[in-house]
Amino acid sequence: MEAIDELAQLSESMRQASALLADEDIDESTSSSRRSSTFLNVVALGNVGAGKSAVLNSLIGHPVLPTGENGATRAPISIGLTRDSSVNSKSIILQIDSKNQQVSASALRHSLQERLSKGSSGRSRDEIYLKLRTSAAPPLKLIDLPGVDQRIVDDSMISEYVQHNDAILLVVIPAIQAPEISSSRALRIAKEYDAESTRTVGVISKIDQAATDSKAIAAVQALLLNQGPPKTSDIPWVALIGQSVSIASAQSGSAPENSLETAWRAESESLKSILTGAPQSKLGRIALVDALAGQIRNRMKLRLPSLLSGLQGKSQIVQDELVGLGEQMVSSSEGTRALALELCREFEDKFLLHLMGGEGNGWKVVASFEGSFPNRIKQLPLDRHFDINNVKRIVLEADGYQPYLISPEKGLRSLIKGVLELAKEPSKLCVDEVHRVLVDIVSSAANATPGLGRYPPFKREVVAIASTALDGFKNEAKKMVVALVDMERAFVPPQHFIRLVQRRMDRQRREDELKNKSSKKAVDAEQSVLNRATSPQTGVQQSGGSLKSMKDKSNQQDTDAQEGSALKTAGPGGEITAGFLLKKSGKTNGWSKRWFVLNEKSGKLGYTKKQEERHFRGVITLEECNIEEVSEEEETSSKSSKDKKANGPSSEKGPSLVFKITSRVPYKTVLKAHSAVVLKAESMADKVEWLNKLRSVIQSKGGQVIGESGTPMRHSMSDGSLDTIARRPADPEEELRWMSQEVRGYVEAVLNSLGANVPKAVVLCQVEKAKEDMLNQLYSSISAQSTARIEELLQEDQNVKRRRERNQKQSSLLSDLTRKLSIHDNRAAAASSWSDGGGGGAGNGG
Repeated sequence: MEAIDELAQLSESMRQASALLADEDIDESTSSSRRSSTFLNVVALGNVGAGKSAVLNSLIGHPVLPTGENGATRAPISIGLTRDSSVNSKSIILQIDSKNQQVSASALRHSLQERLSKGSSGRSRDEIYLKLRTSAAPPLKLIDLPGVDQRIVDDSMISEYVQHNDAILLVVIPAIQAPEISSSRALRIAKEYDAESTRTVGVISKIDQAATDSKAIAAVQALLLNQGPPKTSDIPWVALIGQSVSIASAQSGSAPENSLETAWRAESESLKSILTGAPQSKLGRIALVDALAGQIRNRMKLRLPSLLSGLQGKSQIVQDELVGLGEQMVSSSEGTRALALELCREFEDKFLLHLMGGEGNGWKVVASFEGSFPNRIKQLPLDRHFDINNVKRIVLEADGYQPYLISPEKGLRSLIKGVLELAKEPSKLCVDEVHRVLVDIVSSAANATPGLGRYPPFKREVVAIASTALDGFKNEAKKMVVALVDMERAFVPPQHFIRLVQRRMDRQRREDELKNKSSKKAVDAEQSVLNRATSPQTGVQQSGGSLKSMKDKSNQQDTDAQEGSALKTAGPGGEITAGFLLKKSGKTNGWSKRWFVLNEKSGKLGYTKKQEERHFRGVITLEECNIEEVSEEEETSSKSSKDKKANGPSSEKGPSLVFKITSRVPYKTVLKAHSAVVLKAESMADKVEWLNKLRSVIQSKGGQVIGESGTPMRHSMSDGSLDTIARRPADPEEELRWMSQEVRGYVEAVLNSLGANVPKAVVLCQVEKAKEDMLNQLYSSISAQSTARIEELLQEDQNVKRRRERNQKQSSLLSDLTRKLSIHDNRAAAASSWSDGGGGGAGNGG
């Protein structure tokens, strides 16, 4: 009996372990279900009249269950047994809820008979449950099923009790049926659910009734010696006598304290006299208890390793969660303040990680600078503000149009200020967008800080302090970006307006020169172009000594040039044009011969020092440029006499061979650090073809081609003759339109500058201050709080508190259960190794 008591304790520990692994409350799982799968469940299976109830009464020690030849059990009866040595051997304590009531076996039996008889007219399947406490009963839960050959017993009822993997199946066969045991339905059911017989115990009942049947006795002894049919050989069998010997005699004995033990010994002696060839260890009620204990132990040995492994994994999970939940707050004032500052440090680490480490939404700050803000700048309605009618209105509302003034004009200043005012709103929106991103990062960092999750009031305080600081940074950033815009609005460089006036005067002078030329000179000029195109050698001789040699070499390389041009073409559609041009040096103010290559498809003009070089020394993007014809007198007048002799041809009267490429946007460079590139063709034919090629590329990209008069060139079908240069009329409105375009270029350059500087101001005033000043304000604000206020803020969340207490309880239980189960596991391993090594001799000796 001590062995099964120990197994009962182990079973309870394993039940608790299973409940812990399933995240169930141990106390609740104890009373959750009467049919929960445990190692101590014993389900009796047998036909009607097989003596199942009598066998269970023998285990109980009292004739509690009704018995009879015609099937007294008509519904499942479940009896939970508890052994209490303080109870009298004849007493039975019936436990109903939390109350205990002493009853007699006969009263219980009659009560059960009445309940069974009420349900006998129908097919009652409602379980009858009793909880009893006696002095000798093993701590098992016995389940008495109706005979498996009754109509009310179907597969669903049987599986409801038998399918649990740890329930012991008690197959009861009367001795008289032992020869035909292979046809027993109870045995078939046991084999169906337990093919390896690791949880099956066989009982041969009513031995006394078959004492005179030699065939039955022989079959019984064969079963006890595991020499029966194949399907029975792996089942431990036990022989019993009916309850009249083991129970009734005990109830009428004169020695109440030892009556049960005396009756069980008498039963064993009687069985030995009948089954003379059977081993004594398989006879009687004590043998049955030992057989049940052996099968229960085997089932536990199978379960223990997986349970221990699960407990170890669960222990690690619980410990990790306890670490995440943290320790309970220190009750002292110093500990409270230290905890608050530690939580601030945890928040700081998370905030910086979310802002700079890529875990949060820090990338949205850069996305705002590179996406939404530049798009808003590009969407400003510049076309509407620089419409000629709007420009005229603003100029007139100021002080009128005064083209003779050298100083910046009030009207154009007003136009610039009005347009730049539009840049304030996108700049403010950029500040607001970054502010929202920073507020989101503060919230995300607070949610990701484990310590703050334990103290919701303190978490709200941290977020509030940080958000207040960010609001202040936002206001400072708005002031900064507005100041940047106002700075550009307040001061417009006078050089810009001086340049406008100088260009106006140059255009006027050129127009006057063109007016003084006669039509004959224009015709002569056109004829000269044609002559040079058809007669390249003559044109070379007129160009001077150095150019003559270069022209000769070029003509030898390309004798098939179109109309005398020395240019070469390549590509499937002739989109590549190459040839020599003279490039004016910005340092020496002299001319250098360079090999230029134009790609009309990409809109780029590159040059090399020598024709055979494969890498360009410079590339001009024509999409951003204008092309302008320049008079040769203007270019040669700026050269010294030494430069004229050494580096270039002397100026002559006649059409100019010089043209200039400038940026469409003022203050932008065209090539390297140069705002303009001045080029000179070797002949008029080369110049005409270069201009035609460059003009088509630039105009397709939205640029302008300006003649010597400074006006855009209108083109006819005359292949670049001088008649294609159309003179701009001296119209004040046209002049104002041209100046508004120049002003627009300046405004666009300023907007580009703001597009680069506003993000810098935002980073300085918001992002950098969030990384330093905001966190400093957080520490100072928390440090300035009183101890009482900090304790109020550090009120732990009740859910967190309950989780910690639950985990601490689980941790303690896990440790205790792991220790207990490990001891039993080691004992089982030792017992198994002993039985394998030396247990055989001892068993034979018994």
